[in-house]
Amino acid sequence: MNKHFMQTVLMKLSTGEIIMSTEPESRPPFPPFTRETAIQKIRMAEDGWNSRDPQRVSLVYTLDSQWRNRAEFPKGRAEIVAFLTRKWAKELDYRLIKELWAFEGNRIAVRFAYEWHDDSGHWFRSYGNENWQFNEQGLMALRYASINDLPMQESERKFHWPLGRRPDDYPSLSELGL
Repeated sequence: MNKHFMQTVLMKLSTGEIIMSTEPESRPPFPPFTRETAIQKIRMAEDGWNSRDPQRVSLVYTLDSQWRNRAEFPKGRAEIVAFLTRKWAKELDYRLIKELWAFEGNRIAVRFAYEWHDDSGHWFRSYGNENWQFNEQGLMALRYASINDLPMQESERKFHWPLGRRPDDYPSLSELGL
């Protein structure tokens, strides 16, 4: 039997809307990761989160994925979609950069920073670290995030690309001194 199969996914969003989609239940690259495939996996995650599309982002997680994100502990794709929907309704003009910290086997450690503002126009840079664990199909089963928010002035922003995917030639966190 092929370990990378198709599965129909039903998700009930916080709005009560039910979404059905058939998605490949695999997301290459697969573990065990090399430096190159870990960096590829991180960039794919960054691109997904910069899309600010909760449905799209949720599909890279296992159906029963478990998260720790600040004081919230979403479990499963429906809770992940609800969490991300709330997050991006609050964190406006969100732009994110992720960077490899370490990897081994089916685990990747990432450091990241993102900039956003609230509906009152107050800007923040959020810094953090994530520990990820993947299943054989390359879907993330565990995500543990530790995040701190730093208030800043709009003039202190460093992430100035148009909303969406960070351009390939845009500096990394290390290159920006973050």
